Amino acid sequence: MTDREQVLVIATRNKGKSAEIKGALRDFPVLVKDLNDFGPIPDPVEDGESFEENAYKKASFTARVLGLPALADDSGLEVEALSGAPGVHSARYSGLLATDLENNAKLLRELRGKANRKARFRCVLSLAVPSGPALTYEASCEGVILDAPRGDKGFGYDPLFLYPPLGKTFAEMSIEQKLSVSHRGLALRELANEFDKVLQWLLKRQAEERMRHW
Repeated sequence: MTDREQVLVIATRNKGKSAEIKGALRDFPVLVKDLNDFGPIPDPVEDGESFEENAYKKASFTARVLGLPALADDSGLEVEALSGAPGVHSARYSGLLATDLENNAKLLRELRGKANRKARFRCVLSLAVPSGPALTYEASCEGVILDAPRGDKGFGYDPLFLYPPLGKTFAEMSIEQKLSVSHRGLALRELANEFDKVLQWLLKRQAEERMRHW
């Protein structure tokens, strides 16, 4: 296997999240796919109590099912006035099948009348191989929650999350601008900065797995 043939699966069907990760890794010798490129597979159980646990659960599960290295992101919004909620429950804040609009609406209801609008996005990336070992990267981004959404880009809580240094919500930024400042962008930059070492780690792990199956 050459570096150019190295496949990396993003453990998500979220096209917005996938586009951000693919954009960050586009200059590296790796073929990046996501779950939309494969047939139906079971969903991992995201019952961890931290972003780290859930990121690893998703990455490890996907790697084992597909037999390929998998990169999972577990991200969420932590609002100071809500004692860190919605946190690990960000994607399902208003229910298991909640839409972004429903989650945003609940967040605004919970913050009604509260002067403190400080919040941060956190991201943990876990890159796992089928046998279990994983690499972890983490970053966060500070901001404030607006009273009403702004912008039509992005996904999740992006329309409500204002990044003060630029005076824009994440939903008002291009993918490139958002990646330059966001929690996910910063975590991906850490991964990208040592991607040569990551590729060697992947190749070594895959060679070890082939040896075990001989």
